[in-house]
Amino acid sequence: MTRITLRRPDDMHLHLRDGAMLQAVLPESARHFARAIVMPNLVPPVVTGAEAAAYRDRITAAVPEGFAFEPLMTLYLTEATDPADVAAAAASGLVKAVKLYPAGATTNSQSGVRDFDKVRGVLERMAAIGLPLCVHGEVTDPSVDIFDREAIFIDRVLEPIRRATPGLRVVMEHITTKEGVDYVRSQGDDMAGTITTHHLIINRNHILAGGIRPHYYCLPVAKREHHRLALRAAATRGGGRFFLGTDSAPHPDHLKEHACGCAGCFTATNTMAILAHVFEEEAALDRLEAFTSLDGAAFYGFAPNQGTITLEKRDTPARWPEKIDTGAGPVTVFDPGFPVHWEVVD
Repeated sequence: MTRITLRRPDDMHLHLRDGAMLQAVLPESARHFARAIVMPNLVPPVVTGAEAAAYRDRITAAVPEGFAFEPLMTLYLTEATDPADVAAAAASGLVKAVKLYPAGATTNSQSGVRDFDKVRGVLERMAAIGLPLCVHGEVTDPSVDIFDREAIFIDRVLEPIRRATPGLRVVMEHITTKEGVDYVRSQGDDMAGTITTHHLIINRNHILAGGIRPHYYCLPVAKREHHRLALRAAATRGGGRFFLGTDSAPHPDHLKEHACGCAGCFTATNTMAILAHVFEEEAALDRLEAFTSLDGAAFYGFAPNQGTITLEKRDTPARWPEKIDTGAGPVTVFDPGFPVHWEVVD
């Protein structure tokens, strides 16, 4: 197969930032994706329905002419979040999910949750109205090794939340471990998982072996090779439980190439080409559309997108910019480390 046409995909986990960065990176997603679940971890975070509406308006104003892109808004869960405001924002059609960041787990997560008992009322209201909870699945206990934080989170936090809140729809985002894959598979239809493009490509050696490579550093951090292979199997043979959430996360180079560099891989530009490469390697090109365009929409209750994109495999490797220029500084595009012969042509 050298040509494949898919319904336009959805990115079910995307960072667009704000201001000059938003203006520069939004076209990289809007070029291929029809919709995206937009993360709320701005500074200050998007906590209320009114703040989500204002952020949506800034995003739509930045969509380039001729592009069709719908931002799907989320709220940042804090210990002071008002259940009534969440319910009203969901009822209006504005907000599609609420994001749980354990405090200190990742970029701009300082306002996240420390005491999970304090958000029980919000979670119960969400279960009652069917609003999904998107979870950054890592504990922040400094005694827990960074490579074990996802697996420990399942036992200490996620499973107790699910037992205490029957019916709560949960997306375990950017899964990086076999334990995460196995947990999602063990649950009912109210549980799903997103998988990023870069976690299908890199393991922890790519970050650390032969020198530190800051543009491969992300959170959750890439794990051992057997975890990467488990993610590949889940993405290509997931049976509807796993779908694409790129977690494409732009940071200017001066904050990545730094003594304390920011976490995040910027993959919006080349995700679809890289995914076609991965799915072809796994003899699963026939399942690429489900992973990118159908299964995530089904979990969230959206109709599939009506438009299509076409990818073509060519003899000459695809080319894309090494960096995206932004008013906040250049952002390096994720380099898979091998030639990719697939590219979006229509």
